[in-house]
Amino acid sequence: MTPASVTRAGENQPGWSGPPPREICLIMLSAIGDAVHVLPVANALKRAWPDARVTWVIQPVPHALVRDHPAIDDFVVFRRRHGLEAWLGFADFAHEVRERHFDLLLGLQVYFKAGVLTALAPADVKVGFDRVRARDAQWLFTNRRIPPHPPQHVQDQYFEFLRYLGVDPEPVVWGLGLSDAEREAQATFFGRLDARACAVVVGTSKPEKNWSAEGFARVLEEVERAHGLRPVLVGGPSAVERSLADEILARTSATVVDALGDDLRRLVWILDGSAIAISPDTGPLHISRALETPVVGLFGYTNPKRSGPYRLYQDLVVDGYATHPGEEYPIEHTYRDGMSRVSVDAVLEKVDLAMSRYVR
Repeated sequence: MTPASVTRAGENQPGWSGPPPREICLIMLSAIGDAVHVLPVANALKRAWPDARVTWVIQPVPHALVRDHPAIDDFVVFRRRHGLEAWLGFADFAHEVRERHFDLLLGLQVYFKAGVLTALAPADVKVGFDRVRARDAQWLFTNRRIPPHPPQHVQDQYFEFLRYLGVDPEPVVWGLGLSDAEREAQATFFGRLDARACAVVVGTSKPEKNWSAEGFARVLEEVERAHGLRPVLVGGPSAVERSLADEILARTSATVVDALGDDLRRLVWILDGSAIAISPDTGPLHISRALETPVVGLFGYTNPKRSGPYRLYQDLVVDGYATHPGEEYPIEHTYRDGMSRVSVDAVLEKVDLAMSRYVR
């Protein structure tokens, strides 16, 4: 095939020239939320080039979320090593792709390890971020770069890659469906509850994003009393999440189902079957959005205009990022110490709105 031409400087005109690419590689290694954001990109590529084979380079945890997605034909699971053996992970990757050749590679992640994998992957056209946004010198590993763009929602940022190639991202489809076995497990789980569920994501990997156990304890009591919902605590197996969950359980008088665990697909079907969800800025919030489960988002550290639920349920965001109610602030990639501004009353107001506007 004849890929789009590349100038000596590595900066060139957007669009894909020549026959459709036959082999496409996506590099997005980690972060559950980012993996969710990649799904509409993969779906759009498949719509534009249905005969293309799409391979995703990914780490084990997000792979568990998307491993059966219909838009992905193959996965290369990168297992990160530590210390003196760190280079072995890259050697394993190089060995696995040594006989592959990609027409097009999208470097969707800007960290150094992703850049090294981009360099090792045999591909004609390697598209990455512009120099300003390409942290860890990621731009050195690509030969085409999307143009600079003002800050915008992370989902739209990934759509820049599609538009650069002349691929329409609309309609935005995640396709995060459940298997028949998962539907059966879901039916069994919810069949044992005495009320509709309110899924509560207790914490994140960043302490600055987490809300207080006392706040959650009070909200769960009101969710049960006012709306007749059964609170279900969800999240991963980390020590931080377990500690937060235990503190919530100790502080609340609500009858709560403890469903924390290390099965990411189980988390998906719990969120899918819940009437509403409550979550700080973390992967399950974006999973809820993709599943169209109304999600009350708790924001104070990250900018909800950039990392909130995409296009839907923005009216359910509790905005502690704003330093005062109604503050006009730009979409930007900066952090604030605002989770203390997320109040119980504000969360309950959004729960009321979710129940009246979205739950039938």
